[in-house]
Amino acid sequence: MKRLFAFGFLLIFLTGCVEGNSSEVKKEKNPKKQNKISIISGKTETATFAGGCFWCMEEPFENIDGVISVTSGFSGGKEKNPAYSQVSKGETGHRESVQIKYDPEVISYPELLDIYWKNFDPTDAEGSFRDRGLQYTSAVFYHDNEQKKLAEESKKQLNKSGIFNKPIATKIIKFTAFYPAEEYHQDYYKKNPENYYKYKKGSGREEYVKSNWSLSGTEKYKKPSDSELKMKLNDQQYYVTQENGTERAFNNSYWDNHEKGIYVDIVSGEPLFSSRDKFDSGTGWPSFTKPIDTRFIIKKIDGSFGMERVEVRSKYGDSHLGHLFYDGPEPTCIRYCMNSASLRFVPKDKMKSEGYGKFLWKVN
Repeated sequence: MKRLFAFGFLLIFLTGCVEGNSSEVKKEKNPKKQNKISIISGKTETATFAGGCFWCMEEPFENIDGVISVTSGFSGGKEKNPAYSQVSKGETGHRESVQIKYDPEVISYPELLDIYWKNFDPTDAEGSFRDRGLQYTSAVFYHDNEQKKLAEESKKQLNKSGIFNKPIATKIIKFTAFYPAEEYHQDYYKKNPENYYKYKKGSGREEYVKSNWSLSGTEKYKKPSDSELKMKLNDQQYYVTQENGTERAFNNSYWDNHEKGIYVDIVSGEPLFSSRDKFDSGTGWPSFTKPIDTRFIIKKIDGSFGMERVEVRSKYGDSHLGHLFYDGPEPTCIRYCMNSASLRFVPKDKMKSEGYGKFLWKVN
């Protein structure tokens, strides 16, 4: 009987938490993140963003799992194949932009938007930091109606967040064309790091990003020693978080929890997911369309059970959380399939008292 039960549970696990199409996994070397992965699924999508100086907008996306390439260039104007010298003088109607090629089975468009908003001042309608003029103003260039809807919703939520004392000025514009900038502009932060960081600091961007989006206080999100973990966690929590285990479907704490609040790492306490992004996947595990902040999530290759999947772990607690699949709801189809044993739920009315007040806008 035990053998039959074990086989049945394994079958539920494989069918409930694995999307049908297999994916080839490729590791990419990166000077800052050696274990970056890209899942080559046969799907490549494009995002185009303007956020002022493209040197500073290229770097934030380059080390993100699922991002295949980031190119600095120009978009929004009518001039074909413009030169930097033309665009920087405001002669073309183009904005300095970055174009991102990404695998939608590893990272979603809303996640890219979350990264985008955190790297410039979206309330500046006249330029970006010390760079003035339309060529340095911000814009989301949508490639289809789904991107348009997602960008508009993301902008709406940011306006309601209370983070800024002025309305979001970023335009949402239909994409027409993108022209790569000259080669010396590509990967400028790698080729000329001293000049790049001097410019980023001198322009005011660095301080602005830190003051509005810094993850200050993350030193409190620590992974305890193994002996402390064995005392803090029950057997199931230890098995899942420390031994990469999987709990039983439909027999866990949060698969059917509908209360408003956030889910934090049971080990470190770092915030991971919001109830606003939770949905009923029918699998018996808590499922989410995206994390509360991509900076708290790490993705790794998992080759167990004779297949290659994307494992999801917490950044500071290094807890095994679950896996990422491409069978979620439209339009992104992303499903973060998590284990309740890896999570602790903080109700909305207790978020402020427990130190998670700044994430309330992610729940409302």
